[in-house]
Amino acid sequence: MLALFRRDFLLGLRAGGGALTGLVFYLAVVAVMPFAVGPDLNLLARIGPAVLWIGALLAALLGLDRLFQADREDGSLDLLLIEADRHMAALTVFTKCAAHWCASVLPLVLAAPLLGLFLNMEPAGIFGTTAALAAGTPAIVFVGAAGAAVAVALPRGGVLVSVLILPLAIPVLIFGVSASYAAVADPDPFLPPFLILCGITLFLAVVGPVAAALALRGGTD
Repeated sequence: MLALFRRDFLLGLRAGGGALTGLVFYLAVVAVMPFAVGPDLNLLARIGPAVLWIGALLAALLGLDRLFQADREDGSLDLLLIEADRHMAALTVFTKCAAHWCASVLPLVLAAPLLGLFLNMEPAGIFGTTAALAAGTPAIVFVGAAGAAVAVALPRGGVLVSVLILPLAIPVLIFGVSASYAAVADPDPFLPPFLILCGITLFLAVVGPVAAALALRGGTD
């Protein structure tokens, strides 16, 4: 599993500039927002957490279609599934999701504090949004693995992956934005929505790889 993680992590950094593409897209989404809403700094600060979350969600969707596609094209996906039994297949998918998150999504989380300053957010809001992104974005990758596994055998399946994932990612977006806003709203507690977000991530960390493994095995049968 460590060798697979290292392999996928390095491929994620090198292949097509996937990590850089997502980061540039994230920066572009946030950068155009001041031009859209005008120079009202208070308004930018109020909508900042939602903008960071929506930008991170869209940027995270960019590379999910490549999660299994390259392995299917060179035949290594079939070898991984043949060598792994029913339970190990889910662990293999989990490892690939972890590598994808570290290579392509973690840079988005690390860029969030800088972009929060760009949106005139308060330090507490920046910290809360960054923590919520770190806790919630893995859930997007895990549920995205299931969508990518369904669409891996289809031509031009990238759009289908986004269509499948977006409705399932709505709870993550709701509780992520709620936790981010609660960090700057004095009467609102930060911990309850943040813990729910962590619970969603843990739940999808189990369900997502299992569903993806079943979809991959069904597609290769």
